[in-house]
Order: sequence, then structure tokens, then C-alpha cells
Amino acid sequence: MPLSEEQKTTARSYRVANMAIPARPLEPGLYLVATPIGNLGDITLRALETLAGADVLACEDTRVTRVLLDRYGIVNRPYAYHEHNADEAGPKLLAALEGGRSVALVSDAGTPLVSDPGYRLGQMAIEAGHRVIPIPGASAPLAALVGSGMPSDAFLFAGFLPVKDKGKRDRLADLAKIPATLIIFESPHRIGASLATAADVLGPTRRAVVCRELTKTFEEFRRGTLGELAEHYDDRPVKGEIVLLIAPPDLDDVPGAIEVDILLKELASSMPTSQAAAEGARLTGLSKKDLYQRLLALKGEAGGH
Repeated sequence: MPLSEEQKTTARSYRVANMAIPARPLEPGLYLVATPIGNLGDITLRALETLAGADVLACEDTRVTRVLLDRYGIVNRPYAYHEHNADEAGPKLLAALEGGRSVALVSDAGTPLVSDPGYRLGQMAIEAGHRVIPIPGASAPLAALVGSGMPSDAFLFAGFLPVKDKGKRDRLADLAKIPATLIIFESPHRIGASLATAADVLGPTRRAVVCRELTKTFEEFRRGTLGELAEHYDDRPVKGEIVLLIAPPDLDDVPGAIEVDILLKELASSMPTSQAAAEGARLTGLSKKDLYQRLLALKGEAGGH
């Protein structure tokens, strides 16, 4: 992926406040560059210098990255690297690293490797012994967290929920009792269904925030309980990128081991073990697999007396 002589000359600068600033050549390595999640003014000076100075610039969508480059007067040719061409483009980027070149990787928005195929490239670069240098900046999960009003002392980024209802319910059940704010990505056409499922699995009174179009003109933080938000977004057309935050569980509502054992015994008295574990998971938010194993242990203890 060689640059032309003209590109080598012009790519080493970026523009801020109509001033062209020279960019220093970069040391060899893979640079993971965070880009704005909406407002192009959220780019960092270090990110601009890296995009301008990189020998190779890889991106998720060249059209999206070109808008950012044009905004800051960066003349560098972006090459596509995404989930559909990773098997072909990845080795080429590794070859550039092997040749002692600097490779910058950006996603369409936010920090690379967070819910995007850059993770694979980062792993391959590390395994091959190349330097991996993060260039921090905008991050949708963190922007949503600090603007939501949710507890930030402990949080868990859970990425996207499964599309199918059963997978979504199982995933939410696994997350139900984690003592941390949950941060979830969701698409606008699925947010209503996901909120309804979350209200069913986690309880309708659990607090949540739907963060939409972060840093953009129509940025919105809609706060309420899962039940209230599910009702609001039921059959309502929604546009824009969405981050869903769900409050930690009320520790007073987390059942202790004794209470769980009592519940499991009651359920198992009237239904098969697997069904009892599934019902116990629905009622407590605990893992069905763990409850199933606990039921087997309880039956073993009963059989031994």
C-alpha cells in the first residue's frame, strides 16, 4: 500500500484554525486512533498528527473517514479494513508493519476495537511482536455513562445484545445481578423490543437511560424505569445511534443462597429439574446453568440422607 511521492509530501500535515501544522513521521507500529462519535470537533491534536503522519491509514469505511480527513486538511489515502475484507486486508496491513511502516487504524466513530473488527488486527499485531499504540479520544460508552447520571464507580460494557429473543433473555439473565451499571449498544429499530425484554427479565422498576445521537445536534438522554422506557419506545420510530444504560441491581433485592435453595426446592417439587432451573432464573435473574447445577447438588444431598 505505497504512498505516491506527492502523498508523502502533502500527507505530513494537518490543519487547525486554518493553520497548516507539520506532522512528524511516526515510529513503526499499529496506532489505534479514536475518532469523533458525532461532533467532528471532538478529535484530539495527537489523533490528527497520527492520521497525517501514518504511512498507511486503515479505516472501516473510506467515505466516512474521508469526511474527517477533509475537515482537517489531511491528504492521506484511507484503505478499507472491515469485517467483510479482514481476511484479505489484515495480512496486507501486517506486511506493512513487517516492513517497518506505521499503520493507523480508525473505525467509523469512537475507539477502535470496541465492537468492531479491529480487535482481530490488534491481536495479530501483538502476536507478531509489533508495537500497538492507543491514541485515546472519544468513546460512546464513556460519553453515555458520564452524561447519564448512573453510578460510574463500577460499570460493564456488554456490547450488543443478541438479536433473537431467547439469546437476549439469556444474556440479560447473566447480567442481571452484576453490581455495576450496564452499558449496552442497541440499534434504533430494536430498542423498543430490547427495553420490553429487559423490563421482563430485570424488572420494570429498574432505572435506565436511553442515550441517543451523542455529541450530535439532536443529542438526547431519556431517563426512567425500564417499564416506562419500554412503554415510551413501543412501536415508536427511532433514529440515530443508541447506547442503553441500566442501573445496578438493588442489593436488597438480590436473593441469598438460603432463599435461592428454598425457591429451587419449591419449584422442583412440581416440575422437572431443567424447567425448575429455568423458572428460577426468570424469577431471580441468576444463571439457569448455575441454578441447574445447584438443583442437582440439592437432590444429591437429599438422596444421601
